[in-house]
Amino acid sequence: MKIATYNVNGVNGRLPVLLRWLAEARPDVVCLQELKAPEEKFPALAIEEAGYGAIWHGQKSWNGVAILRRGDKPIETRRGLPGDPEDVHSRYIEAAVEGIVVGCLYLPNGNPAPGPKFDYKLRWFQRFAEHAKSLLAAKIPVVLAGDYNVMPTELDVYKPERWVDDALFRPEVRKAFHDVVGQGWTDALRTLHPGEKIYTFWDYFRNAYGRDAGLRIDHFLLNPEVAARLSAAGVDREVRGWEKSSDHAPVWIELDAVPAKRRKSKTT
Repeated sequence: MKIATYNVNGVNGRLPVLLRWLAEARPDVVCLQELKAPEEKFPALAIEEAGYGAIWHGQKSWNGVAILRRGDKPIETRRGLPGDPEDVHSRYIEAAVEGIVVGCLYLPNGNPAPGPKFDYKLRWFQRFAEHAKSLLAAKIPVVLAGDYNVMPTELDVYKPERWVDDALFRPEVRKAFHDVVGQGWTDALRTLHPGEKIYTFWDYFRNAYGRDAGLRIDHFLLNPEVAARLSAAGVDREVRGWEKSSDHAPVWIELDAVPAKRRKSKTT
C-alpha cells in the first residue's frame, strides 16, 4: 500500500498539479492539507473522475484537510481534533482504510512567536499528543500524516541558525514533536533515511527550490503495528518544480501487506 501526504496550498488553484501527480504516482491513499476551500467548493467530482473517493473538512480561505482513497471512499472515523469544542479550524480528519486508521493533520504554523498564535500551536500540539496516545493504546494500525509545521532536528532545515526564533523550529515545538514520537511512534522518512538531507517544503521566495534551501515539515508517524510493515519512503520533490505547484512536495510511504518479521519466518 502506498500512502502519501501533500499540502496542496489551495486545492482548486492547484487542481491540475494534483490531478497530474495522482495520475503519475498512483498512491492508494492521500492526505491533503491547506485546501483553502469551504465544504461546497471541494472538487470532489474531478477527484472522483481521477479514480479517487474522498472525505474532506473544508474552511473558507484557510486550512482544510482531506483523505482520498483510490477506487473507493474512505470511511470517516473522526472530524476535528478532540479536546477543545471551541476550536473550529479545519485541521484534522481521520478515516479507516483497509484496516488502517489514517489521521490527516495540518498543525498550526504558530508565527509570530512568542504570541497568541504560538500559544495556540502548543495547545493544539498537546491535544494532538493526547489523541495520538489514545490511538497508540488501541493497538490498531495507525498512520498520522500531514504538515506538522516543525523541523525536528537541524538536519531538517537548510540553515538552522536562521530559524532559531521561528515557530517551526523553537525548542518548545521540537520538544513537543519528540515527545509524541517518544510515545512509541516511528518517524517513517527519517527512520529509512537517517543521515540524509531531505526536504519537503521550499519557499516561493529567493529561488529556494533552485538553491535547495528547504525544510522537512511534512511527516509520517507510524505506530508499531504499521512500522513493522514499512518498506519504503520518499519525497516526490520534482513536483515542487512543476508550473503553479504548491510550495510543498508530496511525501509517501510504502507498506508491505505482511510485517517484515512474519515474512522472514515464513521463508525459513
